[in-house]
Amino acid sequence: MQMSIREAKARFSEAIAAAMRGERVVITRHGRAMVELIAATGKQSLNFAAADAYLADIGWDSSTMKLPQHFDDPAFSRNVLGLDD
Repeated sequence: MQMSIREAKARFSEAIAAAMRGERVVITRHGRAMVELIAATGKQSLNFAAADAYLADIGWDSSTMKLPQHFDDPAFSRNVLGLDD
């Protein structure tokens, strides 16, 4: 199923029902696909092999990439993003 943003707003319940049935629901803007609705059934899984292949294609090697020890600290993230006062 493909619909414009305007149609999706008017027929949102129908679009969700279609996605829940497993249909591909694509929302377009000016004829270009912008969003795809999928059901959050838990059947979707991350494809780590595809992610690793993509990172290799763009030259990233996660085995040699070094992150700071405090990388997962929220204060570090706020500092990097410039959110600290």
